[in-house]
Amino acid sequence: MNCFQLENVSHRYDKTTVLRGIDLRLKPGEILGLFGHNGAGKTTSIKLILGLMKPSEGKVTVLDGEAGDPHISQHIGYLPENVMFYPQLTGREILSHFARLKGAPLNQVPELLEQVGLGDAMNARTKTYSKGMRQRLGLAQALLGKPKLLMLDEPTVGLDPVATADLYRLLRDLRNEGTGIVLCSHVLPGVEPYIDRAAILTGGTLKAAGDLPALRRQANMPVTLTVKPAGSLSELERVIHQAKQSTGLMMKNDHGTLQVDVRPSDKMALIQTLMQSGEVADLGIHQPSLEDIYVHFIGSGGLAHRGGSQ
Repeated sequence: MNCFQLENVSHRYDKTTVLRGIDLRLKPGEILGLFGHNGAGKTTSIKLILGLMKPSEGKVTVLDGEAGDPHISQHIGYLPENVMFYPQLTGREILSHFARLKGAPLNQVPELLEQVGLGDAMNARTKTYSKGMRQRLGLAQALLGKPKLLMLDEPTVGLDPVATADLYRLLRDLRNEGTGIVLCSHVLPGVEPYIDRAAILTGGTLKAAGDLPALRRQANMPVTLTVKPAGSLSELERVIHQAKQSTGLMMKNDHGTLQVDVRPSDKMALIQTLMQSGEVADLGIHQPSLEDIYVHFIGSGGLAHRGGSQ
């Protein structure tokens, strides 16, 4: 069973196509990062999975059933980017209200509030809550009923570093228990260590999907070697220049070291040449990060859209 599966899904608003031929799935016990600039199609994809709208073309299956079916929806948790609650109610009252709506056991309420760090504030009115506290309450709401599918849109907004680390520990525990998790975020360096796969949307199309090694292969971006010379910098440069014809690399002098961009297919050959030369005191390898890959696939134009929802 997949937590969800989109098969050749397209969607139009009036005459504007916002999704085109999307094929995407999420397995139980997997964390998927869903990334894209504003207008890329993330929010539309989430709404389709939640059953808030039907696709114009293609098929959406959620937990082996139809998206939007009440029997399916009760097994889904969702945290939107901007959470709002009744300001006069306490955290306990709000979570109890949502538990009744979802058919979740009320005895989960104090346990979840403790779990998200609101144990001492559960009886305070939410008008006194900070943004980070409201975000924690929203997370507790999403966790009601122990969902099989959890969808989080910018979950770390307003959270301090300690709370953010606690959140990711909680997500790992849920993943290990079999929950499938979708994580949307613009803070790519922050989420990179915690996701199993990434899907990158731009212009309503799925540009790339896979784990980080697979995305690196798809992007075929250079690997950067940082090389510290054992002797003179000029001798190290000579060794690298001699290898340049076979490696297709670029070099930059940076504070007494050389930064060398090399094609992935040529990386090991160049490292072997450098180590055999005896001219290397230290060597570091920097693979393209998730953020590097994201920019590669969406183009620099997408940077203007980052930092908000779509």
